[in-house]
Amino acid sequence: MGLDMYVKTTTQELDREVDFKVNDAGELFFWRKHPNLHGWMEQLYYDKGGTQEFSCVPVVLTLDDLQQLEAAIIHHELPETAGFFFGQTQGDEYEEDLQFIEKARKAIANGYTVFHDSWW
Repeated sequence: MGLDMYVKTTTQELDREVDFKVNDAGELFFWRKHPNLHGWMEQLYYDKGGTQEFSCVPVVLTLDDLQQLEAAIIHHELPETAGFFFGQTQGDEYEEDLQFIEKARKAIANGYTVFHDSWW
């Protein structure tokens, strides 16, 4: 068991940026046990109006969100986050995280909605 994080894409019309259901999604990126990134996504979820426990709840990632996340990654400002099944951020995820942001931007440019989801 452990923290699994996914970034997915869909062409489905969404009526909100959190707590939505998607019938058809493709996987864009995956992390296993990257709790500091999870903490950043959790804060984004609550900032966008999410009210549930942050597990198995989706949150849309916009171009603005990706810009803010990129700055947090570059400046090593992801929040220290811990949880029972989370493991530890190793610090070597930097390049992979920036690759994810580039892929997400391309997906949005190609008409997809990009969103984050997680499970532990």
